[in-house]
Amino acid sequence: MVSLRCKMAVKEELDRLKLKHTAIELGEINLKKAISGDDRELLRIGLLKKGLELIDDKKSLLIEKAKTTIIELIHYSEKYPKVNYSDYISEKLDYNYNHLATLFSEVTGTTIGNYIIINKIERVKELLLYDELSLTEISLLMDYSSVAHLSHQFKKITGLTPTYFKKIKQYKKRIMLEEL
Repeated sequence: MVSLRCKMAVKEELDRLKLKHTAIELGEINLKKAISGDDRELLRIGLLKKGLELIDDKKSLLIEKAKTTIIELIHYSEKYPKVNYSDYISEKLDYNYNHLATLFSEVTGTTIGNYIIINKIERVKELLLYDELSLTEISLLMDYSSVAHLSHQFKKITGLTPTYFKKIKQYKKRIMLEEL
């Protein structure tokens, strides 16, 4: 649960079921009192209808917290912090990084490093579409060592160069506007 839209959907479902809560944050809901089995099932079904999942087991919850931490860092930070990811994630979740990394790979089938790269490339795609920053500025903002490094990772993940991706999206925008 990362986006404001997800939080709103959870809040709507809790309100619909008249479940009083104190906070909805980082994949967690703090309820004012214990929830019955029936209410838990109704909540699970309601969240599924909204494309969300109620996570009960501790491993999955920890992995979701790790994912959320990474997404918040990459997509929602005002200024991209110059931090070591393993230290940041470990400190934020208060867990040993090696334990988190092993668990993450076991549960998701990918490494934390791959998950970070995929999210960084998604963020780069957004920044390219905004067309406010040059590729050099994006590279610096996203803490890449060079434009070449960014371009290499971008192509590895998307199959396209950043410049070609930008051209395709601009072309599609023009076509859509011309159809109006």
